[in-house]
Amino acid sequence: MNTIPAQEIKRKGISAVDEELKKGAVHIIKNNRPQYVILDEATYNELIKEQENSYLLRIQSALEDIKNKKVKRFDSVSDFMNTIENYPENQCSL
Repeated sequence: MNTIPAQEIKRKGISAVDEELKKGAVHIIKNNRPQYVILDEATYNELIKEQENSYLLRIQSALEDIKNKKVKRFDSVSDFMNTIENYPENQCSL
């Protein structure tokens, strides 16, 4: 883990981070604890893209469940709560 104390940034400015960033993500230490993480732009964009892809896959999976009638709709919250309360504990899904 690349670390740099916050005081080092105060003394040297952003150039202190630039050197460490060449090695990977930089953890900024404040009060003897990792407080922040600095990433290069490419790594940040990759993380955002992975997060978006994960989100889209979850939506796609949910839509497939609806299409395959694996989803049950309830007319009201009380109907849903009654179903949950009366559902056998040893069964996996509604």
